[in-house]
Amino acid sequence: MKSIILREIKSFFGSPIGYLVIAIFLISNGLFLWVFEGDYNILNSGYADLTPFFTLAPWILIFLIPAVTMRSFSDEKKQGTLELLLTKPLSVWEIVNGKFFGSLLLIILAIIPTFIYVKVISNLGSPEGNIDMGSTIGSYFGLLFLIAAYSAIGIFTSTLSENQIVAFIIAVFLCFIFYFGFAGLATLIPGSSTIISALGMQDHFKSMSRGVIDTRDVIYFLSITVLFLSITVYQLKSFKA
Repeated sequence: MKSIILREIKSFFGSPIGYLVIAIFLISNGLFLWVFEGDYNILNSGYADLTPFFTLAPWILIFLIPAVTMRSFSDEKKQGTLELLLTKPLSVWEIVNGKFFGSLLLIILAIIPTFIYVKVISNLGSPEGNIDMGSTIGSYFGLLFLIAAYSAIGIFTSTLSENQIVAFIIAVFLCFIFYFGFAGLATLIPGSSTIISALGMQDHFKSMSRGVIDTRDVIYFLSITVLFLSITVYQLKSFKA
């Protein structure tokens, strides 16, 4: 599995993809949070917290992560190297996990530079250092689990077609449905709103953003991640057969 992870990382940074992903994520967040006027501008909000960042990041990642994962298996299928990959002395699970963790590590590298936002907000607080670290740490943990779930969905959709654009569009759609779709549906069915919204990622991400790491939220994200990785393994096994 380690060889697959290293191969993925090398492929990301051996081409402009890795650098573009990190640059686009940081620049787009930076512009919305510090430059553009609007609801996400931290300087205009009057509060020393990173709520605008954690509100904006999941939406940017809905497009960014599928752009990273869309080539995982679709490119292998298009180039005819998937059969060769499946004949390697690795289990299908190891191959899938290698692709998954390779993509996950790239997105985490894009998140790490945002830690400087915490320092800047802390310095801007009145008094200095007046920032809710519990909420901030919880939000970062929530973002990590959200990235894992998005990545698993993206890896799965890359097995559905050898066309990367098709894999990208399906991944964006599924990520949108799981993040916002259930919350939107809950507003249309008031009687079951709590149950329906609990099926979506947004409800669990917001719960973790309050600074309380509830095991129910962790289990939810791990379940979504394992579910889509399992479906990916099933897809590849059926292709191998």
